[in-house]
Amino acid sequence: MARVRFIGPQPVHVPELGGREIHPDEVVEVPDARFEGYVCQTTSWEPVEEPGATKKTTTKTAAKEA
Repeated sequence: MARVRFIGPQPVHVPELGGREIHPDEVVEVPDARFEGYVCQTTSWEPVEEPGATKKTTTKTAAKEA
C-alpha cells in the first residue's frame, strides 16, 4: 500500500476509502494501483510513500532481527 497526505483546506469524505472522512494533513494508505489517481490532484494530495517502497526499520527492530 502507498501513502498520501491530504492537503486540502477542509475535511472530505472519500468513498474509495470506505467513505471515511479525511482531515487536512492526514496521511492515509491507498492501493498501489490508485496512487497516481491521488497524487495527480496536486491541490488536494501529496505523496508520502510511493507504491512498492520498503518500510524503514528502526535500529532497535533491526538489532532484534539480527
